[in-house]
Amino acid sequence: MISGAERPHSGDLSKVAGEVSLFWRYIVAEQCGMDSRPTPGDLERAEQDRMITDNLAMIKRKILVMSGKGGVGKSTVAAYLALLLGRGGSRVGLMDVDLHGPSIPHLLNIKGGLDMREEEKVVRPFAFSEELGVVSLEMLLGDRDAAVIWRGPLKISAIRQFISDIEWGALDFLIVDSPPGTGDEPLTVAQTIPDAEALIVTTPQEISLADVRKSINFCKQVNMKMLGLVENMSGFVCPHCGDTIDLFGSGGGEKTAREMGIPFLGAIPAEAKMVELGDQGRLDLLMEQSDLEINRAYEHVVKKILNG
Repeated sequence: MISGAERPHSGDLSKVAGEVSLFWRYIVAEQCGMDSRPTPGDLERAEQDRMITDNLAMIKRKILVMSGKGGVGKSTVAAYLALLLGRGGSRVGLMDVDLHGPSIPHLLNIKGGLDMREEEKVVRPFAFSEELGVVSLEMLLGDRDAAVIWRGPLKISAIRQFISDIEWGALDFLIVDSPPGTGDEPLTVAQTIPDAEALIVTTPQEISLADVRKSINFCKQVNMKMLGLVENMSGFVCPHCGDTIDLFGSGGGEKTAREMGIPFLGAIPAEAKMVELGDQGRLDLLMEQSDLEINRAYEHVVKKILNG
């Protein structure tokens, strides 16, 4: 599935290659006395670019869920938002580009592969429900515990093919779960999906917020619209006495959003039931428990996303 046409680019070359068409590259090559004929790799790349453009044109909104560091519950936020948006009637795609540590299939108990129909020669996402389709690299691996040992070019190629080769169809939302940090995966999404919106996840404590500020500056540098900041694990409601315990402090996410000039989407409390159901691969069952504070908090976030 990984294209041999993917070649690494660096520095200004990457920027130039991304901004000019093949036509103008060949004109420049002729003026410089170089061979201007397109290589098979150039033609394959151009065809993939066309497929990416066509597929993205059918998707209304693309949201990149990212974080400055690991352990903040980013994948859980991405999966649950996708579930809630789907329950609300939206057509949703969930794309897991955390290639080295995919969590989405575990949270949703997806053990099957992608929908590959030879007679139609198309590849469709795994149909979790009528409203939600899911794609993750883990669906293509025979061993769920296999280590994916890839350098940048292979990762870039895989992400591009998740968009170009898979028939997502008409969607209201494409939720992209990215690994922590500001490396190849979020950068590839930013370059491949120019109208993507970043939803940044943090926890309240300073060690997480310090890395979140890097994510915010990353978005500014690549000109990605920031949908806003979500403070996850924001307090824990004791099931016995009902008091809220601030396990990781409180208010840091809202303060950081205000200081960095981006919207604050809401604070999500820690919830033992979410941990339990996530481990069981039945995160969808959490939606049935409307009395939980976490569901009220997520409703608030979803409303802001829909109005964003």
